[in-house]
Amino acid sequence: MLTLLDEELVTAWRALAGGSDRDGGWRSIAVTGLEGVRLQAARRFPEDREALLIGFDSVALPPASTLPAATGFRVERISSGLPGDWLALVRQEEGGIELFSRMATDVVATIAASRNAAPQRQLQLFLGRVRAWQQFMSRSRGALNPAAELGLTGELVCLDMLLDAGMDAHAAVEGWQGPLDGLQDFEIGSGAVEVKSTLSHDGFPATILSLEQLDDATRQPLFIFGCRFAVADEGVTLGERVLALRLVLESDPSAASRFENALLHAGYVDAHAEHYTQRLVVSESRFIRVDETFPRLVAANVPAAIRRVRYELDLDATGARAFSLGNVLELTGAV
Repeated sequence: MLTLLDEELVTAWRALAGGSDRDGGWRSIAVTGLEGVRLQAARRFPEDREALLIGFDSVALPPASTLPAATGFRVERISSGLPGDWLALVRQEEGGIELFSRMATDVVATIAASRNAAPQRQLQLFLGRVRAWQQFMSRSRGALNPAAELGLTGELVCLDMLLDAGMDAHAAVEGWQGPLDGLQDFEIGSGAVEVKSTLSHDGFPATILSLEQLDDATRQPLFIFGCRFAVADEGVTLGERVLALRLVLESDPSAASRFENALLHAGYVDAHAEHYTQRLVVSESRFIRVDETFPRLVAANVPAAIRRVRYELDLDATGARAFSLGNVLELTGAV
């Protein structure tokens, strides 16, 4: 469906190009096949710039100054002459058409998936998705490097385990804070889980990025989820893991939308899926509790003059006992 939407948008923009509307204004064509959703492929003149117009019924539009904008696009309030309240997602001069088309297609899919939601909720989902793209565009636009790919894979394995254990889908996805630069990768119940992934067979190296990452002063109990992977022909690629989780979440549109936004914040887009060819299997996984007995550096046990640290732990050498996922969910009150 996304391919068809992308082709329809590009075809519509081409058909609207040029013309005589050089004094300003909009030319638009309705996006078809999306019942219950008001979308128009458009061009704004005199700039002759591609845009996507989205109509909402009886919503409170945010102030213009708070609408998302980034290198390559901006969102504007407009008067379209059509019923309802309208926003325009407009390509900027410095933005490439290929990336803008991909973004617009993705936004259309988000709106289409929420066609049965209340108008104000549709507006929130639209703005949330655009802001996720804004975050994505502020970073490198290329495929994830191998370390980031491995890290995201570990977080997806953890998310899948939480869902499989019966944790509420919305709570599990909302608690996935890693892509949003949270202190820990997951906030579940009263506690948190930090995910560490490795391909190493000699020890379990885990890089700790700050004094706060293993500090349980804010959320207790705190666990490390150590996930050791192995490369194998029968393994699963990153793209395949994403697709599998989408199937699990498709019955919960709100959780599915949050999941897609988190993926984008993490730097994952479907267009890069073909780059992730490494097939991985989980060869070992464990949950380790982080408390005062665990070897760690936190603000409370280093000199006050030390403000920032980055260090490596060997999880195999800590001697910490493993907890089951059931224990983790019970101790955090997540289920």
